Amino acid sequence: MSAHPTLRRDWEVQDYALGETLESGQAFGWDRDGDGWTGVVSGRWVRLSQRGGMISAEVAKPLADWEWIETYLDLHEDLGAVLATFPQDGPLGESIAACRGLRLLRQDPWECLAGFICSSTKQIVQIRQIVRNLRERYGVPMVTPEGVSPAFAFPSVEVVAALDESALRACKLGFRAPYLLGAARRVVEGKLDLAALSRASLEEARAQLMELSGVGRKVADCALLFGFGHRQAFPVDVWVRVALTRLYFPRARKVTARRIEEFSASYFGVNGGYAQQYLFHYVRTRLGRAWAAGKVDSPGASPAPIKAARVRRP
Repeated sequence: MSAHPTLRRDWEVQDYALGETLESGQAFGWDRDGDGWTGVVSGRWVRLSQRGGMISAEVAKPLADWEWIETYLDLHEDLGAVLATFPQDGPLGESIAACRGLRLLRQDPWECLAGFICSSTKQIVQIRQIVRNLRERYGVPMVTPEGVSPAFAFPSVEVVAALDESALRACKLGFRAPYLLGAARRVVEGKLDLAALSRASLEEARAQLMELSGVGRKVADCALLFGFGHRQAFPVDVWVRVALTRLYFPRARKVTARRIEEFSASYFGVNGGYAQQYLFHYVRTRLGRAWAAGKVDSPGASPAPIKAARVRRP
């Protein structure tokens, strides 16, 4: 696409950590660009940056309003009100103190679902590469500023449904290729209504997603939390399982997956998914693999050891 000069808009924000948010494993299409990040949102190339209490967005495409990026970043969310719904315990207190300003993005449902289908048994850097491959090979090119590398939207569900498995394997999806292809074709054939998932109950929406081949509870809950607005969805991956086991059941010899699921569903409240994201990002980026492996007893960057919470047993 031809290059254009950029247009810019600034927002004053409180309690918003843009870097923590974009790099917290909930979205896979953002690239670091100096002191900011570039990506594609709602069919537009955009560069985001933050300086103190000011978030800036630059675009290269004339537009009538900026609501699309305000919605995506959830700029008008009252974070204090969200945090007030969290259980008042040591682990969450440490997570909030370390990652204050971390937000949930409001992503495109199809792109979010597809990204997490691609995520199975992959690390974040590998998922980002798969998503990049899909964008560059099958996405629509975006209008970009002069001197900026080409950018592409994530391919639509119709485009993915029209591909064959070999095309997706060429994007490094491996065994996930038939899962992504099958999901796209179910949507295009009308067997899965993505819009309806946002209106359904969490249990009903999860059940519908888990009918897709290759979609288990974790992938379903990630998609529902980050793409469909289900704030109580509580994805449990390896990091979260370790966090819950070590921080909330420190004296238990064994904590089953069922116990973890029941506990997370009952303990963390109406914004349980938000709480999950704080715990996930905290243990992954602040405590690290040595702590997760049990080699470190207390957080290296914390002024005091985490104290296990007094929890209600489900």
